[in-house]
Amino acid sequence: MSLTPDQKYELITRNLQEVLGADEMKKILAERDLKMYWGTAPTGRPHIGYFVPMAKIADFLSAGVEMSVLLADIHAFLDNMKAPLELVRHRVNYYEAMIKTVLTSLGVPIEKLKFVIGSSYELSAEYSMDNFRLCALLTEHDAKRAGAEVVKQVSSPLLSGLLYPGMQALDEEYLKVDAQFGGVDQRKIFILAEKYMPLLGYKKRSHLMNPMVPGLTGSKMSASDPDSKIDFLDSAKDVSKKIKKAFCEEGNITDNGILSFVKSVYFPLKTLNGGKATFTCLRPEQYGGNMVYDNFEALEKDFADKVVHPGDLKAGVIAAINELLEPVRKAFDTPEMQKLTELAYPSPKATEKVNPKKDKKEKKKAERAAALAAKAANGEATAEPTTTAESPKEEEKKQE
Repeated sequence: MSLTPDQKYELITRNLQEVLGADEMKKILAERDLKMYWGTAPTGRPHIGYFVPMAKIADFLSAGVEMSVLLADIHAFLDNMKAPLELVRHRVNYYEAMIKTVLTSLGVPIEKLKFVIGSSYELSAEYSMDNFRLCALLTEHDAKRAGAEVVKQVSSPLLSGLLYPGMQALDEEYLKVDAQFGGVDQRKIFILAEKYMPLLGYKKRSHLMNPMVPGLTGSKMSASDPDSKIDFLDSAKDVSKKIKKAFCEEGNITDNGILSFVKSVYFPLKTLNGGKATFTCLRPEQYGGNMVYDNFEALEKDFADKVVHPGDLKAGVIAAINELLEPVRKAFDTPEMQKLTELAYPSPKATEKVNPKKDKKEKKKAERAAALAAKAANGEATAEPTTTAESPKEEEKKQE
């Protein structure tokens, strides 16, 4: 069944936190399908927070959006060298394979999804000249402010981090899209794009932002913080261990990464293509048995009222995450995918085990040897000679 422009707009914007340029999108939808891109820099291993943009990409495709995924390899390098150049190419391949696998596991058709590598056009003379033109207009203050929530902040920032936001804005023009999609943490970059692109003679695009999923520690889920995230390839045991350690105070619904997963990830994924979602808190029979919810609001209220115990919520989330991750793990459990994973994220080299007692013994032995050598050398230098050389004449007299 074909959707009306209003139905497409509703599907495109559902579950988003903010939309900039809504009226322009509606005008375009009245004439044709929307063109949009979502970019990701292939740095750390993708984590379950990526389920949120995956759910929206599924909505976009269902709404007929011409969707492009930008694998921003140059951006990955510029972001304080999170991804060394020698690994970027392999991580680009890993990200593409992972995104395709995750979407397929969710039943999303990906035939019309387009993947673009940033360096395929960002190294062109035309793009470079536009980047220089932008640098001649963009202030250091605006560039630094735009990247504050996206580019890794360090005490002595590199110039590369200031180039990142402007290049992301330029990507909109070079990908020929009507809109850019990203997390709400990208908002300042989107505002920069709306301000500066018209100054270069390019049109202002619309921007769509999904909410950010808090990490397991309560802050933003980040690929660079292992304690805050669950990777797509984490084992069931790892998932259980991380969730059990996660902060989840009884009755606290603020900055609760466990509840946010159910709200922002589980329910949206389970309602794709009109599906019905239910979430089960796994409660022991002695306390009344499992509690089943068909909407997040009821679960949140019961948790706030302390009807749902954190342990029961966590048990349900562990089961839900493992249900989502199992097909992804299975797809990557092949020699080809394992090789790709090792190339992108090489295993740490094994270090030789240190034996403190042996090291101490060897050190003392070396010190004794050095002391004896020094003593011997000192004796040779100060001892009196035991014989003296005689002249040839004196030797002749003795012989006579």
